[in-house]
Amino acid sequence: MRRYFDQITRIAGNVVTVTATGVGYDELAVVSDGSSSSLAQVIHLNGDQVTLQVFAGTQGVSTNNRIRFLGRSMQVPFSDNLLGRIFDGSARPRDERPQVEADLIPIGSPPVNPIKRRRPDTMIDTGIPMIDVFNSLVESQKLPIFSVAGEPYNELLARVGLQANADVIMLGGMGLRHDDYLKFRKTFEEGGVLGRTIMFIHTAADPVVECLLVPDLCMAVGEQFALQGKRVLVLLTDMTAFADSLKEISIIMEQIPSNRGYPGDLYTQLAKRYEKAVDFDGAGSMTVLACVTMPGDDVTHPVPDNTGYITEGQFYLRGGRIEPFGSLSRLKQQVNGDTRDDHRAIMNACIQLYALCRESREKRDMGFEMSHWDQKLLRYGETFEDKIMDLAVNIPLFDALDQCWEILADCFEPTEVGIRQSVMEKHWPRKPAEVTA
Repeated sequence: MRRYFDQITRIAGNVVTVTATGVGYDELAVVSDGSSSSLAQVIHLNGDQVTLQVFAGTQGVSTNNRIRFLGRSMQVPFSDNLLGRIFDGSARPRDERPQVEADLIPIGSPPVNPIKRRRPDTMIDTGIPMIDVFNSLVESQKLPIFSVAGEPYNELLARVGLQANADVIMLGGMGLRHDDYLKFRKTFEEGGVLGRTIMFIHTAADPVVECLLVPDLCMAVGEQFALQGKRVLVLLTDMTAFADSLKEISIIMEQIPSNRGYPGDLYTQLAKRYEKAVDFDGAGSMTVLACVTMPGDDVTHPVPDNTGYITEGQFYLRGGRIEPFGSLSRLKQQVNGDTRDDHRAIMNACIQLYALCRESREKRDMGFEMSHWDQKLLRYGETFEDKIMDLAVNIPLFDALDQCWEILADCFEPTEVGIRQSVMEKHWPRKPAEVTA
């Protein structure tokens, strides 16, 4: 049986095309010239023309090289020894420690059958009031953080990983700068969570194909931990870099481009990763929180646009804060009714008053006369931004709810906040007589 093929018909960028038969999509291969070899992966099939992405690049590769297919897709070792380790996009150690010896599991498996899923009903506490109070994160949810370059989205992601009540943290970095990778490592190490964290890091200097493998590596390993009953939190940054890698490969392959040059299957490629978020019936869960940078702060860009159709809401990070308008967790209603009896009331009241504050600010900026009510709203807006919206605020959910009550009481009368009487009498931070006055 022929074990190798040597009819290389095209070399373009890091992509090689060879005439071969009996080959499967995503199958691994070894490109060899007799003295050295490079790992490659099948990324396109067209009859007997097989296109491979060479991990280490095609420098030194010629049409005289041989290509041997391994008969399997990419695999990653799985065991508890992965915890505390850092790997690259090919699952090779990046922390200068030995390779993990364990049973191999395939990556890129299909999402979990819906009948094996539980209805999400458990809140993930993050210590960030703009998440916990107003857009609660739920186990098995898939949520993106929409932002732009220069915003502290990686810092926000690291903080969620540091403070969320998760058993295992998976960090997938795509196109990261080296200093961003070191910041994640330092934050988790100093926070004492590195021992339950696994990192798959692709930097901007690494091969493009490894960027595409990072989410699949995270999902494959995370899913196995979830099947063991663990609560897994998957942090991905940046999915726009992932999409750009797809775009780069499709251009090299001369595929017909879709919107803004991205491949036509961009939605499918993104959904294949996001839909791995799951709450297993009788086991653990896997939650996905992903950063998506928007070029030009354009939410209609193909990457955030497609992402919004797949995920269950989004967080907008602007000006170093999570914006209350536009940010949405579509599953929050399934958990915030079970936290404290005033959670939904305080959430609605604070956001409504902050929206009125925005209107008062517009009136002020346009030179209109400010009423006494406008002055109250302006004071409330400043206090709310300083004590609740600021990402430096780090308090548990119940303390955040109490803080909201204090802000309302400092700025308004009980009858002005729009909360029903029964809730006011129980939680207003003043004497009962003041509430009924």
